[in-house]
Amino acid sequence: MTEPTRLFDCITFQLEKFPKNDMLAAKEAGNWRTYSTLEIRETVNRLTAGLLRLGVSGNDMTTEGRDKIAIISNNRPEWLITDMAVQQSGAILVPIYPTTSQGEIEFIFNDASVKYVFASSEELLEKIRSIQAKIPSLINIFTFNRVEGADHWSTLLAEPGGDWAALVEAASRQVTPESLATIIYTSGTTGIPKGVMLSHHNLITCIFLSKESFPFYDNPSRRALSFLPLNHIFEKTVSYIYLFSGYSIYYAESLDTIAANLQELHPDIFSTVPRLLEKVYERIMLKGAELKGIKSRLFFWAVALGIKYDNRIGGGWFYRLQLALANKLVFNKWREALGSNIKIIVTGGAACQERLMRIFNAAQIPLFEGYGPTENSPVISINGLLPGRSKYGTVGPVINGLDVKLEEDGEICVKGPTVMVGYYKRPDLTAETIIDGWLHTGDIGTFEDGIFLRITDRKKELFKTSGGKYVAPAAIENKFKESRFVEQIIIVGPDRKFVGALIVPSFTYLKEWCKQQNIPYTTNAEMIQHPQVIDFYRELVETCNQQFNHVEQVKKFELLANDWSIETGEMTPKLSIKRKVIMEKYRDAIERIYA
Repeated sequence: MTEPTRLFDCITFQLEKFPKNDMLAAKEAGNWRTYSTLEIRETVNRLTAGLLRLGVSGNDMTTEGRDKIAIISNNRPEWLITDMAVQQSGAILVPIYPTTSQGEIEFIFNDASVKYVFASSEELLEKIRSIQAKIPSLINIFTFNRVEGADHWSTLLAEPGGDWAALVEAASRQVTPESLATIIYTSGTTGIPKGVMLSHHNLITCIFLSKESFPFYDNPSRRALSFLPLNHIFEKTVSYIYLFSGYSIYYAESLDTIAANLQELHPDIFSTVPRLLEKVYERIMLKGAELKGIKSRLFFWAVALGIKYDNRIGGGWFYRLQLALANKLVFNKWREALGSNIKIIVTGGAACQERLMRIFNAAQIPLFEGYGPTENSPVISINGLLPGRSKYGTVGPVINGLDVKLEEDGEICVKGPTVMVGYYKRPDLTAETIIDGWLHTGDIGTFEDGIFLRITDRKKELFKTSGGKYVAPAAIENKFKESRFVEQIIIVGPDRKFVGALIVPSFTYLKEWCKQQNIPYTTNAEMIQHPQVIDFYRELVETCNQQFNHVEQVKKFELLANDWSIETGEMTPKLSIKRKVIMEKYRDAIERIYA
């Protein structure tokens, strides 16, 4: 078997090792529609031929000489089919989040000179059409759903037979490991989006080093549920890990149907982000709060046991006995809610609360946290399956084949074959970010026990108070978010005399608390002004402050009436907070803190 060197080699790899009837699957007209490995190969080749007939090509195979094709779509089989067809044609895929604004799409399409776009729905088609006149390079838009007046993607599929097979073979041969596979534009949380150029070699190396290091064992009987946006490098790389491991990928219908899809499919594995895990935990705790009598006492007894769990410390025979009982009486319901078959959950993209790592693993729901930026394809480190390769509160050991060092200020730097080619059209930024082969991540960290990497903050988010003391906000925010009454929080205070906080309460829990205190609940906006509510949060802040030194303690805070979201602009599509946006949007609230 030839060693795979390009992403689309996964099809040949899978056909030779573990051909499947359900390589990919999705709901169509209410039923699961599966796509075999053979069908995927034929469809990818026919779409490649269609692209070649449009005139799409790699030309001289330089980055500038190759056509750019964009995709803006929900997760579905057509996403990866298009990805692999674009790769084979010699063009470069530019993936876009469906929630990206028209202004940002216009910038990206013009920056990359995008020629063709694949859009999943009528809504996304209209989004592109509204700015089409401002994008001179854009020739046509194809849709995955059938939309009147639009070209359906199936019109590109070459008919079976004919002379196109030789054209596809010739085009794919010119794609080398060093060829770019994709340009992924960052979400623009700190300014103009930057196009991260990743080669096949970058991605294939990351995939196989991650498989070896975690390890992901080949197992063609496994099913994965996919729901994180494929536009993000985390889900895309994980998807190809699945394909090269023989796992079937089933796409959730939407974020709202994940719970139902878990019950239908009983998957073995999925990847997620901490924000979604927090939501799952909150729902579990809300149901627990509704229990009465012995059931309530059992539930919270089990939760207390779970929070103490440490996979590196036995805890003694009595603790293990209690935990076994808790798993039989309480945590079995948690596992049932996830389909009763979960063997691996991988979380990344942001810091995961340590208590979630403890309690999910205590409940025999194996949760593993990893870390890495888009610029590294992305994996730098991950907590692993093997004994001694996991430590809660850290992002695990560095994967095999990479070198990692910490600068004097703690910045994490990585060197290896997974480091990006550079930023598209930005040699200046590339030179600032990759120095002597070392990618400077902008993240601050430490090593524990010599091997476990702990992320302590973002370099750009560290700030000095007016007294000259450094504050790392992420650690403080994560501690506050352990309270079920805190939905979201941002620490403020650069060049100010003390640390403050903007807090979005968890209004579900706040309503319950108000009911217990006989406080009539009106609106969120009115309740955050209620003296008893403010006093309650003041006590909560003072309790959390005990975990930090004097300069890090929150002295004053403001409660906010609305959640931060992608739709309202405060969060990225991968559910990370946009600090710059929040600081500007809530400038008046911040000023009240320091008045």
